[in-house]
Amino acid sequence: MPVRSLLKGFGNAGGDRRAVAVAHSETPGTVRQDDTTRRLAILDDFEQAGIGWIWASDAEGRLIYLSEKAAEKIGSPLEDVLGRPLTSLFEVDPQNPDERSDRPLNFQLSARNKIGDLVVRISSGTQQQKWWSLSGHPKLDASGRFLGYRGSAKDVTVAYQRKLEDSRLAEYDSLTGLANRHRMERRLDTTLAAYKSAKRSCALLMLDLDRFKQVNDTMGHPAGDELLRQVADRLRSLIGETGEIGRLGGDEFQVIVPDLDDRGRLGELAEKIINILTQPYNLDGRRAMIGSSVGISIAPYDGLEKDELVRAADLALYAAKNSGRGTFRFYSADLKDEEEERQLLLDDLREALAAEELELHYQPVVRTADNHVVGFEALMRWEHPERGQVSPGVFIPVAESSNLINQIGEWAIRKACEDALEWPETVRVAVNVSAKQFANSGFPAIVTSALAESGIAPDRLELELTETVFMGDSEATDATFKTLKSLGVRLALDDFGTGYSSLSYLRSAPFDKIKVDKSFVDSCTQKDQNSAKIITAIIGLSTALGMETTVEGVEAFDQFDLVCDKGAKYIQGWIYSKARPQEDILENIASGGFKIEPRGPDTYRADRRSVFRRIGVIHEDHRYNAVMRDLSTTGSRIEGLVGVPIGTGLVLDLGAGQLVVCEVKRSEGATFAVEFETPLVNDGAGGLVTRHRVSPYALAAAGMPLASLPPGNYPSALLGDGPKSKPQFMEVTVQKG
Repeated sequence: MPVRSLLKGFGNAGGDRRAVAVAHSETPGTVRQDDTTRRLAILDDFEQAGIGWIWASDAEGRLIYLSEKAAEKIGSPLEDVLGRPLTSLFEVDPQNPDERSDRPLNFQLSARNKIGDLVVRISSGTQQQKWWSLSGHPKLDASGRFLGYRGSAKDVTVAYQRKLEDSRLAEYDSLTGLANRHRMERRLDTTLAAYKSAKRSCALLMLDLDRFKQVNDTMGHPAGDELLRQVADRLRSLIGETGEIGRLGGDEFQVIVPDLDDRGRLGELAEKIINILTQPYNLDGRRAMIGSSVGISIAPYDGLEKDELVRAADLALYAAKNSGRGTFRFYSADLKDEEEERQLLLDDLREALAAEELELHYQPVVRTADNHVVGFEALMRWEHPERGQVSPGVFIPVAESSNLINQIGEWAIRKACEDALEWPETVRVAVNVSAKQFANSGFPAIVTSALAESGIAPDRLELELTETVFMGDSEATDATFKTLKSLGVRLALDDFGTGYSSLSYLRSAPFDKIKVDKSFVDSCTQKDQNSAKIITAIIGLSTALGMETTVEGVEAFDQFDLVCDKGAKYIQGWIYSKARPQEDILENIASGGFKIEPRGPDTYRADRRSVFRRIGVIHEDHRYNAVMRDLSTTGSRIEGLVGVPIGTGLVLDLGAGQLVVCEVKRSEGATFAVEFETPLVNDGAGGLVTRHRVSPYALAAAGMPLASLPPGNYPSALLGDGPKSKPQFMEVTVQKG
């Protein structure tokens, strides 16, 4: 279609009819006719050369003119293109690195403003993606009536694809193909800004890889790079389209999950991430194993702005790593700055070791046939003058991050050997050895020295190792095993069945014992779990290999009866005794107490825990103070209110925006038990939290400043203007103890 027909289209649409008449005048020789003819010829040449094309639309947005060459580029016959809405042929590309516009083409055309070099994507008639640059201006008649657009177009596919690739390289990690730090920061910024005005939520998961450096150091950087690529693939398969995944650098990853604030679902997602990343990796025929820790923060509860939310997730990640790794944590206001807290704890730990503040407590291993104690496991304890009892799950990872673990480990072996000398000669002592400690070339010499100085028989010392010792240099590992066995000490494989269990370990390493992990015992009596079958298999395997088996973590008689029925000959758990200091052990020895009868509850309740937690109890328009004594996922025992009838509906204020609707099921004196309407969920640290929290947007509506949730209890302002009725219950003081 020559350009002349375009002028007809303009005229038919009410344009400059005089110009059309001149274009078709049969009177030759006039300057105007020559000028018009020349312009039309130039435009025809312009279109035929493919430099650009002319297009026009009517007032309804339908295409009334398009160059034939342009129709060929679209991939449809010209007659099929004309009369179609522009928006059915073209669409704005949301991935345009320059525009970044989420406004559709229809919106921009309906505004009737001038269009300048708008990059659009051809949306029909072509298998290969093509992009055009559209320019145009609105055409109005003398009365100002809109007649449509008149404009030009050109193919910018090659240049645009180059721009997309440059943008991709600038925004995506070249190793894994995931979004890089720059893109994730910008995405989080824009998401939070949009969601703040829409009062929507957004979760942020920060994760890093445990023991990745060890893989890099022992197997080389190419293997480390391949591991990161496989990690990225696993995350993509799990997250899919529900969120955006980014690699921030090194072994740090981030996941943005829009419109999710349910901590139950987020905890499940974090557990799936940890589980999928801890499966073995095949790196050019070699097997590698790592772990992962996850920190979670949620907007608007933990932060409204990017920096606030990222810091919250970082603190949660640090807490997860400090609690033993391979777990997740939600952000809470009591979490401390990572580097500062780690350094303070490390300094305090050094001082504690020098000042002999560390202690060993001993938990008995009992023979089920006659309930006789056959050994003790040495468990480290630290009573900090200000922090109180610090869990080994907190300070051992900190020690492992420095050389201090070797000093602490050496102290533990020497101390355990000294203490065991005061026990009967038939009783062994087991000491935990970290992978870093085991990899130390001087470790066998330390064991040799401890045996020599204490005078204890070598076969009374049992070294408990986890499968992480196999992640180091295999030749050095084999040599250490050989040296230790030549000394005559016993070796036990701890936590068997969790994480990376492989029969190759049992074939290659000279273990004397396998310990069944507590996690299987916790769920062994649940009908929908396979834990009982796994326990049976481990005991059978151990027996077939001529090894002993100790089942850890038995607390109740239903567990005790089951594991004994499965063939357990040795048990370690609270049903016999908790870990106790050396003085208590010696007192029992003096009174002939090396036989312990099992004692404990009939049934194990995995989610029941004793607490002392001050909470608020809301009833009608009154708020009372009380103390929570027991807590499970489905209910709680509470003290401090007298006269609470059975069947009363209450709301518990657990602090930090956590409200729990419940009903009183039992009541006696100042103590009552409640059942929750919605079960609590795991917080990743052994505690329980509500799935949802009071939204900061609701607090702002009640008159509070819009900010992340403050620590403390539910604001009284949300109860209204104050109590209007008489209180129905009487508060009483509850003392801890």
